[in-house]
Amino acid sequence: MAMVSEETCTICGHCNRPIPSANIDLHFVHCSRNLEKCKLCGEMVPTKHAEDHYLNIHAPVACSLCTETMERDILDMHKGERCPQRIITCEFCEFPLPAIDLVEHQEVCGNRTERCHRCSRYIRLRDNYVHETTCNGVVEGIVGSSRDGRTAAERPARPERRAGPPFLRRHLLFSIAITGIALILGSLIFQKKPDSTSGR
Repeated sequence: MAMVSEETCTICGHCNRPIPSANIDLHFVHCSRNLEKCKLCGEMVPTKHAEDHYLNIHAPVACSLCTETMERDILDMHKGERCPQRIITCEFCEFPLPAIDLVEHQEVCGNRTERCHRCSRYIRLRDNYVHETTCNGVVEGIVGSSRDGRTAAERPARPERRAGPPFLRRHLLFSIAITGIALILGSLIFQKKPDSTSGR
């Protein structure tokens, strides 16, 4: 099929496309009757499909997550990067939650501690990456008394504190029981009795 040279073409005044000069009159009548130019993208669209073209290509759409209305061509970017209701996983616990709640969640979640397997210190999760790069694996001494220079693990265990004599505990429980009974009896005795003559 031979290409039509520019000298034998005429630009259609409706669709701005080069049309063979011999067919320009017929084309223009058909073109102006059946096609219209989209005001938004400039594409020539069949007149009967102009509304469908607008609805499918240009009409604002609502995000299914946050119901914000936007142009269709930025919907995917919105859902992937900007939507406050898009689901993101917490970097500390890998729990999926909406992006709008992530900062508050990570503020709490990142303050949890885990024990370092190298130095046995408890490290906040938010500081774990920095700690892992600087941890030399040396177990630091457990806080103890500075008087004898020994750590709490090296000192002998204190003897357990003994509870008081059993008769004192029994005496206390007996006193509590008597007080409770006295309160119940007092409330029953001084409770106002309904007036039986007022019902007549």
